[in-house]
Amino acid sequence: MKDIINMIKPTYFLLLIAVLFSFSVFAQPTHVFTDAERKFKDAKELFIKQQYALAYPLLEVVKKEYPDEQKSNNVYLHDDVNYYYIVCRLKLGLPIAEEEAKHYIEWINNQPRLELMSYHLGKFYFVKNDFTNAIKYYEQASLDNLSNEEIADAKFEMGYCYFNLKRFKDAKPLFNEIHQLPENKYYIPANYYYGFISYYDRSYADALKSFKLVEMKDEYKSVVPYYIAEIYYFQNKKEESLRYGESTLSRGGLYYDKEMKQLLGQMYFERKNYAKALPLLEYYVKNTKKVSKEDLYELSYCYYEAKQLNKAIEGFKQLSNEQDSLGQNSMYLLGDCYLRTNQKANARTAFQYCANNSSNKKQQEISLFNYAKLSYDLGYPDVALNEMRNFLNNYPNSIYTNEAKEILVGLLANTNNFNDALTLYESFSKPTAAMQIVYPRILYGRAIEYFNDQQIIQADELFSKILKLPASSITPYANFWKGEIAYRIPDYDAAIRYLSFYLQSGAVAQGEATPATAKYDLGYCWMKKENYRQSLANFEAIAKSATTATPVEQDAYVRSADNYFMVKDFSKASSMYDIVISKGLTQSDYALFQKAMIAGIKSASGKIAGLNSLIRLYPQSSLVPDATMEVANTYMADEKFTEAISYLNKVLTYNSAGGLKPKAYLKLGLSYYNLNNNEQALANYQQLIQQYPQSVEVDEALDNLKGIYVESGKPNEYVELMRKNGKNISATEADGITYSAAELKYNGNDCAGAIAGFTNYLSQFPVGASVLEASFFRSECYSKNKDWSNALIGYNYVSNKGINKYFERAALAASRIYYFELKDYPNAKKAFELLRSGAVNQDNQLEAARGLVRCDYQLKEYDQANEVAKDLLKGKGISTDDKSVAFLVLGKSQQKSNDCNGAIASFKSCAAINKSAWGAEARYEIANCLFSLGNYTAAEKAAQVVIKETSSYDYWLTSSYILLGDIFMQQKDFFNAKATYQSVAQNSTLPELKTTAQQKLDKAMAAEKASSKVN
Repeated sequence: MKDIINMIKPTYFLLLIAVLFSFSVFAQPTHVFTDAERKFKDAKELFIKQQYALAYPLLEVVKKEYPDEQKSNNVYLHDDVNYYYIVCRLKLGLPIAEEEAKHYIEWINNQPRLELMSYHLGKFYFVKNDFTNAIKYYEQASLDNLSNEEIADAKFEMGYCYFNLKRFKDAKPLFNEIHQLPENKYYIPANYYYGFISYYDRSYADALKSFKLVEMKDEYKSVVPYYIAEIYYFQNKKEESLRYGESTLSRGGLYYDKEMKQLLGQMYFERKNYAKALPLLEYYVKNTKKVSKEDLYELSYCYYEAKQLNKAIEGFKQLSNEQDSLGQNSMYLLGDCYLRTNQKANARTAFQYCANNSSNKKQQEISLFNYAKLSYDLGYPDVALNEMRNFLNNYPNSIYTNEAKEILVGLLANTNNFNDALTLYESFSKPTAAMQIVYPRILYGRAIEYFNDQQIIQADELFSKILKLPASSITPYANFWKGEIAYRIPDYDAAIRYLSFYLQSGAVAQGEATPATAKYDLGYCWMKKENYRQSLANFEAIAKSATTATPVEQDAYVRSADNYFMVKDFSKASSMYDIVISKGLTQSDYALFQKAMIAGIKSASGKIAGLNSLIRLYPQSSLVPDATMEVANTYMADEKFTEAISYLNKVLTYNSAGGLKPKAYLKLGLSYYNLNNNEQALANYQQLIQQYPQSVEVDEALDNLKGIYVESGKPNEYVELMRKNGKNISATEADGITYSAAELKYNGNDCAGAIAGFTNYLSQFPVGASVLEASFFRSECYSKNKDWSNALIGYNYVSNKGINKYFERAALAASRIYYFELKDYPNAKKAFELLRSGAVNQDNQLEAARGLVRCDYQLKEYDQANEVAKDLLKGKGISTDDKSVAFLVLGKSQQKSNDCNGAIASFKSCAAINKSAWGAEARYEIANCLFSLGNYTAAEKAAQVVIKETSSYDYWLTSSYILLGDIFMQQKDFFNAKATYQSVAQNSTLPELKTTAQQKLDKAMAAEKASSKVN
């Protein structure tokens, strides 16, 4: 209505102003005026005749004869002259007259003159279309001093001003008076405006009467017919409206041509005559910048009926924000259009919108089912599971129930979302036969996820469940992983049993569960049990020495050589080590070390030469400290103490020597002692006690020190040394008894009693002889009880005492508690660093590197993790998980440096070998990198991979959905972008991502609104 009113312009009140003659025209009048009053009288006569251009010069002359300074001589005449003079100037449109009139009104004491001047000033503003000021002065004027004609004019003009100011209530009574005066010059326009206001007030009978009166007038015949047709429609005279509208439309020239077509189109639509409605509605929508949702829906439906599906899609799609029945029906029909045009992805989105609208319950039911089914077909297993479950809960008696259950069976069989699949399966009180068939696969998939996430206890429980079910194709692989877990615990007997079951089944390889891996693990199990013949049989079955062989095959070859070494077939072992060295395989340094040990059986010099070759050829090898120590040991065995000393000092310079350093100090003391250099012997023993007071070597050093001090006649110095270093010369009887009582409880698996006993011991003997043992074993009990905070007290005490017999076990235990149980990654990192600095056992060194990489990953310290990851990748026997996190960290570091192409390659390497959380993150980051590179098509495909393959990991799954929404936004596909964000905003359980999705949804809706046809 506002737009219609704004179109109305005052075209009927153009004031024809006569040409203003110059004063010179009257300079030579045909009649000579003899007095001022006569001139004033003539001017008034001309004024009354509305001959303002002629009256004005006379009034100018008169005004000069009655100057303002003589006003007091004849006030009345002076005011009269000024009145006519100013009004003439107003009538002639002279700009200065506006201020003169205002001044006159402000100062005049003559009320009639004030009101008349207000009237003329109002008319002055009216002519200029300044309706606000016109009304101001019209309202100050009184109609009592006006002629009947002027009164009628004033009423119309005031009404017109009110009309333009949208003050219809004020305008209507004024137009009402005029439209009843057929002789009035404003009779026709008054009827038009009165009709319009009546139309606005929904007084359709009055409006129609006025409009019919003016409909054929030239000024209104292009405008009024639309209102008349619409009034007939509102009066439910739709036949008459249709006939009238078509007749006036056919003659052309309508100002509201497109609006008339809209009205006719709507009436044809109501009659379900979509063929006739379509061109009319189409014309209206195409030629209107913004239209109502009803107009767009009706046009789209006409396209739908005409099978112009692409055009119907374009229209319906713009109604996705509507939450009423029209919006729901639009989405329902849109879904059908997309299905008919084989656009399943878009159909899924349309049914999602429809399912979120409850206006039509039946459409909502069908749409929810279609949304779930299409999610299943298109590879959105998480959505399909949730929505199909919602469907069954909400519509248990639906005609689609059986099909929904069958789809769930398919989901359970094929999804990688094993966590939800298992939860869903267990929610059914009576699983169907088809579901029971896939149950082992679900258990297996979830168990593998637990295993990959290092939750091996939970994984073991699920593998055990599988083995309790009737045998299936999954059973052999459950045996394999039971064996793998038993090997890691370690429980070598159980590992041998389960891995043997797997091999006996003859099952083909599946992922990491392969016969080669089983034999490899069996080889290590038998080796740990010192059954070298059995170990050799398994390793030799998979061993290869080719440079193209896998790391496992090469390692199996070296372990076969080790087994020959252990059964004393040194010739065979030596020849195999030679092959490893000659081909430059990964473990060439280790082979050279073993060759030196074999040489040492016959010749100490040969052993030393071999070890020196290793030190020279492989200076970065982790075996260099061991080789150096072994050379020293060999020299000491031959009592060549001077030669041994130089090698022992080298050991102390190696950062990676770790637990070898206490041994080096001890042997240095022994060597110097045997060389009768007691001063140097004492110095090294003292260094050992000061730096590694809890190491096992200290006890031997103390005995040697005692001998040196006694031999030197300095027993008091020995006692003082012990005191300074907190060492008791001997444990008291009470100390031993108290500790033994607690130890007895521990050995009897009575953890509650042991904790009480060790606590009692530590409180009585805080520096007792067995403080280290008591602290460690008490923490072992706390750990069994999952009392992590108390367990850490003892573990940290023991590991912080430096190298000792419990150091590695304590540091490893503390590291794992911080990392796995408490998620305290900064402290876990410190604990792993401590373990790495002092571990001698290679398995523990590897475990420390693993832990450090994972801590740096959790702390987002990717650069630091990169360095440790490189060391980890050099480790022997590293797992697939180790490689996965190393590639992931590398990718993160490259991504941080804006090397997206390099990052993608690293992430792909991780994703290719990992199905757990790291793989999920890597897959997401591939999509994220592609998005940042502007490759939206590839990014969309990569995000779909995350959704399909790693849907158990909610954070990366949800992030991938948000990324899909971002891709749609970049493509200006607001329809799918909104649906994607909305799904996350409604369903996500992750607050951070839920908020992000809602913010993005708001932006998508605003962007769509700006580009939409809908007003």
